[in-house]
Amino acid sequence: MSLLIVFSSHYITGGKSFHRTDIARGYALWYDDGEDEPILQIDYEVKGKIMRKEKETERMLAGQLFSPFEVGKDDWDRVHAAQKAFNESAFWCDSSALEELKKCFGAAPDDLKLTPPVYFDRGVQVFFGKHFYANTDLTILDENDVRFGDRVMVGPHVSIYTVSHPIDPEIRNTELEISAPVTIGDNVWIGGNVVINGGVTIGEGAIIGSGAVVTHDIPAHVVAAGNPCQVIRPIGEADRQFWQAQYEDYLRQFQEFDEKAKP
Repeated sequence: MSLLIVFSSHYITGGKSFHRTDIARGYALWYDDGEDEPILQIDYEVKGKIMRKEKETERMLAGQLFSPFEVGKDDWDRVHAAQKAFNESAFWCDSSALEELKKCFGAAPDDLKLTPPVYFDRGVQVFFGKHFYANTDLTILDENDVRFGDRVMVGPHVSIYTVSHPIDPEIRNTELEISAPVTIGDNVWIGGNVVINGGVTIGEGAIIGSGAVVTHDIPAHVVAAGNPCQVIRPIGEADRQFWQAQYEDYLRQFQEFDEKAKP
């Protein structure tokens, strides 16, 4: 048996089939050879809603005007129920709510760490890399893709907005929206209270200072901050040497501590 269509809870099975359309009654009927009873009926109103949802979603991801009320509520309902449960959970000792929430995302590694409360519009457009950590109150309006690289750290109260509204008030009042993706590279550190707008790419190893409003791309390996966010300085060899020395001092001190603690 093979599934050939998904516009109904009924399926076309293997073998030859044909269909007859009754436009006046608003449906199409499918029959197997030699059978008098239809094996499938498609309601054009249902099919039309499915096609509308697909087209609205296509426009949403393409950065074109779309209706947020026509892209479908399944993803919205699922992630809102899961994040409510997570936000109210004893997350520090029970990871079950987080595991359910992870099922709502486009990608979520086993070691994903989130601190509630969190908020996602759809969930399915969010793609987390490995070793991701976010402090409390992460908000992502993911009407378009939000993609994180590996080892990204996010401070408290960070907001990522892929969605926006038309500048012209007459069009804005139609409640149509527009969106653009956000991409964040490997080893990025985003400070607290940062806002990242749609269409932004943050390069690998960049640091975004607290309170920044990121409205345009930030290159790799820089410190950037401000409103609007601007590059302050590059991150270079002097930074590596300084922090390597700090780390070696840390290891040396506790190695000495361990030696003294031995019986």
